[in-house]
Amino acid sequence: MLVAISRALEERDQTYGHGARVAALAEPVAVALGFDRERIRSLRLGAPLHDIGKVKVRQEVLGKPGPLTLDELAEVRRHPRAGAALVLPLRRARHALPYVLFHHERWDGSGYPAGLHGHAIPVEARVLAVADAFDAMISPRPYRCALPHEHALAEIVRGANTQFDPGVVEAFVDVWAAGWNTWQSAVAS
Repeated sequence: MLVAISRALEERDQTYGHGARVAALAEPVAVALGFDRERIRSLRLGAPLHDIGKVKVRQEVLGKPGPLTLDELAEVRRHPRAGAALVLPLRRARHALPYVLFHHERWDGSGYPAGLHGHAIPVEARVLAVADAFDAMISPRPYRCALPHEHALAEIVRGANTQFDPGVVEAFVDVWAAGWNTWQSAVAS
């Protein structure tokens, strides 16, 4: 049911397929980092659900073509906690919580909702953060055009040690370089 809600949300905010693309980008990185089968299964559920809390964000904010006001930005930044509140009561989906709640935390501690930094951020969220940011950059948004893959990859590398875990960035770059053709089809869909 939550996956269906997540897909409806993607339709609402015009990010069609974002969750599936994030999962496709994150899974080979998780494998490269040594995630076991159970963690990979959690990733497959958590990645498509990571933005589920955006159901609590007004449509006019999600689709706004220009910069957000401070109040609008605060509303968007509440989506991880709102998503966690939706997932927590569902015992079978609780293993998706790190993806939903912590995917906007930053390696340097300047992220949200908890301001976690470094290894205090669950590794699942650190992997998802890179995949999520990459897909967001290569996808068109109401406020900007999609970036070419090479530019997005350069932004990911530039964000190592500040926004992103440098070890996850390294794995992402290595997997991307080794499997460009496979990933190209995954992110093109």
